[in-house]
Amino acid sequence: MPLSTESQGEDGPYVLVACLDNARNLSNILKAITCKDHAIFSATPNGLKITVEDSKCLQANAFIQAEIFQEFTIREDTVGFQVNLTVLVDCLSIFGGSTTPGVSTALRMCYMGYGYPLTLFLEEGGVVTVCKINTQEPEEPVDFEFCSTNVTNKVILQSDSLKEAFSELDMTSEVLQILMSPDPPYFRLSTFGNAGNTHYDYPKDSGMMELFQCTKTQSNRYKMSLLKQSTKALALSSKASVRTDNRGFLSLQYLVRNDDGQICFVEYYCCPDEEADVPED
Repeated sequence: MPLSTESQGEDGPYVLVACLDNARNLSNILKAITCKDHAIFSATPNGLKITVEDSKCLQANAFIQAEIFQEFTIREDTVGFQVNLTVLVDCLSIFGGSTTPGVSTALRMCYMGYGYPLTLFLEEGGVVTVCKINTQEPEEPVDFEFCSTNVTNKVILQSDSLKEAFSELDMTSEVLQILMSPDPPYFRLSTFGNAGNTHYDYPKDSGMMELFQCTKTQSNRYKMSLLKQSTKALALSSKASVRTDNRGFLSLQYLVRNDDGQICFVEYYCCPDEEADVPED
């Protein structure tokens, strides 16, 4: 790939190099978690984790495994930095994000370490553009302490079914109520908007339901303004996992298959809205 020669001659060895034949695969994932300007990048030999937070109440994480990159070299156990996510997405789309079959933007992303910019080498049709984005010391993300041992209820759905639910629910509602139960209605999404109360039910034996594991009845409400952020990842995904733990914290995990058929994961953590004051059924 010509980018490998373009980046030679830069100062010193990079602590992180990640290459993709199609920059859009990274751009699409980043757009799905862009709810705030800044993102924390954490790289290990296993791949990249990108974290974005909103008001300490919502956390979005994108996981991109090392195998997805055509080259993934890391010279330290962990490499971390913070960048302006909006600027990064704009740079990745600098050639316009071509959708023409057979035409893609190749990416070589390099980082020399603390205090250095994140350098992008982008090539399309023989034209190479270099972008340098200032980095900052990463902030410590909020630990939502969401672990599998505390999960009380879990369902896995075909994403099309969840997309349909979001299209029918009243988005003027301030909250989304999620009911999960071993008994009917099993899995219910409810809104309380200008048009009144709206419910969307999923039978546990529905063809769209791949897994139903509910140990106790839980009903929690979450701010709609926060959950709307996750619909960008939902739109890209083929499967969705919905989990709640014993505190009512919510995990939404989406399986996203990129243009090359490879799989990435986007996960959202959201804390319950303890102040919700909406009509009961």
